[in-house]
Amino acid sequence: MIMSVHSSHPNIIKRLKRAGGHLQSVIAMLEEDRGCLDITQQLHAVESAISNAKKTLIRDHIDHCLEDAVNKSKPKDTIKEFQEITKYL
Repeated sequence: MIMSVHSSHPNIIKRLKRAGGHLQSVIAMLEEDRGCLDITQQLHAVESAISNAKKTLIRDHIDHCLEDAVNKSKPKDTIKEFQEITKYL
């Protein structure tokens, strides 16, 4: 495994694996004809885990990658990249 320069990546991986587990639960629940409320609660857990992973990744990118670009005196590129990534918030 390649070590990431981003300290948030291991946490993001954990969140996404958790989301994957919840998603597998949703599929099993649907196959078992479980109640809609239970299924909806699991789907909400999937959405929440993915949303939190995305927010963490974006914040990490803003904190590290864009800061790096600013320090390298590339303000136009930095502003454009910031505008692009914030559309995913």
